[in-house]
Amino acid sequence: MTSHSIIVRSIAAFCGLLLLLLPLTSCGTPAPLQFTTIDLGIPANALNSPVVGPLPDATKLPVRITFKIDPKLLHQSDTTKVQAGQKTNLEQLAGKIGISDATYQKIKDFFSPAGVSLKLSKLRTHLAIDAKASTFAKLLQTKFVIHNYNGRKFYAPATPPKLPTFFANSIDAITGLDNFSASPTHALADVAAQLRATSVAQGTQAKRAPQQDCSPVQNTLLPRDIAHAYGYDQLWQRGWNGEGMTVNLVEIDGFDSNDINNYLSCINFKGHVSMKNIDGAPSQALGEATLDVQMVAGLARSINIVAYQTDGNTNGDVWAQVNDMLQAIIDDNTNNTGSGNVVSVSLGSAEGDMAPQDVRAIDSSLQQLNQVEHMTVFVASGDCGAFTNRVYRSLSVSFPASDPWAVSVGGTVLSVGGNQSRANEVVWSNGSNPFKCSNSWGSGGGNSQMFSRPDWQKASGIDNQFSQGRRQLPDIAAAAYALAVYFQGQWGSVGGTSAAAPIWAAGLALVNEGLKQQTQKFGYSPRLFYAIANSSNGTHPFFDVTRGNNLYYPATNGWDFSTGLGTPNLADFYQAASNLMR
Repeated sequence: MTSHSIIVRSIAAFCGLLLLLLPLTSCGTPAPLQFTTIDLGIPANALNSPVVGPLPDATKLPVRITFKIDPKLLHQSDTTKVQAGQKTNLEQLAGKIGISDATYQKIKDFFSPAGVSLKLSKLRTHLAIDAKASTFAKLLQTKFVIHNYNGRKFYAPATPPKLPTFFANSIDAITGLDNFSASPTHALADVAAQLRATSVAQGTQAKRAPQQDCSPVQNTLLPRDIAHAYGYDQLWQRGWNGEGMTVNLVEIDGFDSNDINNYLSCINFKGHVSMKNIDGAPSQALGEATLDVQMVAGLARSINIVAYQTDGNTNGDVWAQVNDMLQAIIDDNTNNTGSGNVVSVSLGSAEGDMAPQDVRAIDSSLQQLNQVEHMTVFVASGDCGAFTNRVYRSLSVSFPASDPWAVSVGGTVLSVGGNQSRANEVVWSNGSNPFKCSNSWGSGGGNSQMFSRPDWQKASGIDNQFSQGRRQLPDIAAAAYALAVYFQGQWGSVGGTSAAAPIWAAGLALVNEGLKQQTQKFGYSPRLFYAIANSSNGTHPFFDVTRGNNLYYPATNGWDFSTGLGTPNLADFYQAASNLMR
C-alpha cells in the first residue's frame, strides 16, 4: 500500500468518525440550517381578507426582536436591594438576562450576507433589524402583501415567515413584519379641538418667539390649583421640587419650543427639558407632547424632563417605534436603577385592535422597566369611557394601560375653591353624543381581556359585581378636564387622561425625591399603589371619588372601574410610602 493510499484512507476514516459523532456536520461542510415557521398571531379572518397588491420591495421595514428572558432572573433583579441614588451597571448582567455572545454571533452570521443592519440593546433583550421588504422576503422565505380588512389596509407576510430554529427558539416576540395593529392614538380629549392645528403643523421646528403671554383662559386649572388641591405644594414646602429626578415621556408627536418656553417662563421653571428623536423626528405637533411637558413642569419646577419622540404618522408598525422609545429609556438608564425616575405614556389602542406580537414586545419592555430598572410607568387609561373601541356599549379597555406592568391612570373633573382647595371631584365623562367618541366620552376603565388579575391588585372595592378575575383598570386617577395649556401661541382649555398620567408621574417623582433623602429608598411599580392603599395606617393617600361614572361603571366607595383607588392626596401618600419603606 502506498503512502498516498494510507493518507486517503486515514482522511476518510476521520471524516467517518466525525459523521458518527456529529451527524449534522460533514467533513469541511457546515450543517445546513434548520428552519422554524413563525406564527405572527394575526387573526385568520384578517389574513383571509382580500389582497389588494404586493408591498413594494423598497419599503423599509423596522423589524424588532424581543428575546425570551428567564423569569427567575427578572424576579432576582426585582428583589435585589438597590441603594437610592447609587449608580449600577446592569450591563454586567446583560449576558445572563439577554442572549449570549454565541447566539448573537450566529444571528449576525445569518443576516450579514444580506448586508442587514443590526442593533442589540444594552440588556441584550431587544434586537433592531432594518432592511427592505425584498431583503426580509428572501431571508424569511416569504413575500409581503397588502390586505384590505374592514375598510383599512395593512401589510403582512403572504405565508408564515421562517427563521433558523436556533433563532426562533430564543424569540418572545417579533414585530415590524406587519402593521396589523391599529396605530396608537393620543388620550387627548376633544375639548382641545380649538387648540389643534388649523394649518400645516411645524413639528419641533422653531418659530419666531412671540411676546411672553402669561394670561391663561379663565376657568381653567392652573398648576397652583392642582398643586394645592392634591397636596403637591406641601412637598414643595419641604424643598422637593424635582431636583435630581427625571420624568421620561413617550411621544408620537412633537412640540414647538416657543410654546414650551413661554409656559416654562411663566411658571419660573428651574429644571431642564430635552428631546430625543427615535426612528426619526415627529412630523406633527398635535398638542399631546406639549400637554405632557407642561403638566409635569407645572408640578415639579426643578425636574428633568426627557421627551422621547417618534413620528406617529408613518405607514409602518408605529407600535414597534413606541417600543423602540421604551427600549431607548431602558438603554439610557442601565446605570441608573437607583434613581426612582418614572415614565409617562399618554397613548393607546383598544385591546382588540392589537396584534399579539406588539403586545408581547411592549409587555416585555414594561416588565424590564419595572423589574430590572425599578421605574414606574404611568399610562393614560383612554378617553372613550368604558368603550375604548369607540363603539358605544361595547365594553373594552386600552392597551398598554391594561398591561399589569403599567399604572393605569383614569380621569376626573376637579373643582377648586377660591384658595385652590379641593372643593369637589367627580368622574370625567360626557355621554351627550353616543355616536362618536372623539376622545370625549371620559375616563377609560373596565376588565382586560388580555391579562388576568395580578396577585397584587387587592384593595377594598376590587371584588365587585363587575369583576371577572381579569386585570382591572384604572389603578388611580387625576384631573382630566379644563387644564390650562399654552399651545400654538395661545392659552386654552385641554383635557383627557393624557393630562392625568403626567400629573401622577410628577407626583411620584416628588415623593421619590423625598424618600431618597429621608429613607435612602424609593417606590416603584403598580403594586406600590395597592400596598399603600392597604397599609395607610390612618393616612388618606388617595381622595376617594364616589360620584359619576364612565358611561357604564359607577364611581363607588373604595376602588372602582372609573377612578381606581382615587386621586392623589400627595402629602399623605408620601407619609404612607415613607412608613412602608422603613
